[in-house]
Amino acid sequence: MASVTFDHITKRFGDVIAVNDLNIEIADKEFLVLVGPSGCGKTTALRCLAGLEDVSEGRILIGDQVVNDIAPKDRDIAMVFQSYALYPHMSVFDNMAFGLKLRKTPKAEIKRRVEEAAHILGIEHLLDRKPRQLSGGQRQRVAVGRAIVREPKVFLFDEPLSNLDAKLRVETRANISKLHQQLETTFIYVTHDQVEAMTMASRIAVINKGLLQQIDTPQILYDRPDNLFVAGFIGSPAMNFFQAHVRKDGDKLFIDGGTFSVKVPDTRKDAYMAHVDKPVIFGIRPENIHNPDFAPPNIDAQPVECTIDVTELMGNEIFVYLKTGENIFVARVDPRSHYHVGDKVQVVFNMNNMHVFDRESEAAIR
Repeated sequence: MASVTFDHITKRFGDVIAVNDLNIEIADKEFLVLVGPSGCGKTTALRCLAGLEDVSEGRILIGDQVVNDIAPKDRDIAMVFQSYALYPHMSVFDNMAFGLKLRKTPKAEIKRRVEEAAHILGIEHLLDRKPRQLSGGQRQRVAVGRAIVREPKVFLFDEPLSNLDAKLRVETRANISKLHQQLETTFIYVTHDQVEAMTMASRIAVINKGLLQQIDTPQILYDRPDNLFVAGFIGSPAMNFFQAHVRKDGDKLFIDGGTFSVKVPDTRKDAYMAHVDKPVIFGIRPENIHNPDFAPPNIDAQPVECTIDVTELMGNEIFVYLKTGENIFVARVDPRSHYHVGDKVQVVFNMNNMHVFDRESEAAIR
């Protein structure tokens, strides 16, 4: 068990900068998720930590030890890859034990570790089977078990659920979270799926184009994104964005989106006073747009006239795609709403949860 530090890590491939001056301190026993779109540098950062890539600049520390020049096998880490990479001719037991046999671990100790890991993962009854006799979810558990038996200081996961179907992803996601609680070890997990990140992480590091955008707890990333990218990446469906400007009328402030105008709550006026008559990007999440008939009480509800473009009934809610002028945006509304394509309706924005971003820098205005 150990902390991990990325200290000004940069990784270049020729003229391409895959990771750009990455600074993250990961506490002992923490579950940190690196999240971002494909090609953003998150897997490269993980491979640098594993020793599978050399860093171009900076230091990587595991505990208090700089590991830049230490061979991967000596870093006391275990990695679970996207592909299961199981030996097809070996049993589950032998696949899990293979790394320990290479290290000449005593047979009794190998047996103990494999059986203990199999019990944790619920695959005791599969130890004699070959990989071809297993489902995708079972193979993934074997791959995780192979990492567990090493009893490393740090576990690394590189998109381990992407080959599983939707139901198995949810189930395995819960199993990995439970595993972290049982093992009390540092977990670093890479994914492009923000739902995985939100449900599993102690903290999330959002990366884009090799740059760390924001690192914090899932709830703070959701409630207080630092910039437009984080706001749009965290949350499903994504936050709605509108080109707008801040308008002052007497002692009131409005966000003017051209085809709609909504009043800024009095408690938040001071934050935007310096941006009066300046272009901004207005953001509001789909769950903060309501059918007025079913809007929660005690919210700062501002009406917006629009037309229904598409409806998607989800059972417990309806996703409604709405149009105002050239803007198309999505709302998550109460399933009792009787909305039909082409209807002209009024929805309300919960302005207590509004977001505003500087149009040039894309930084959040608070």
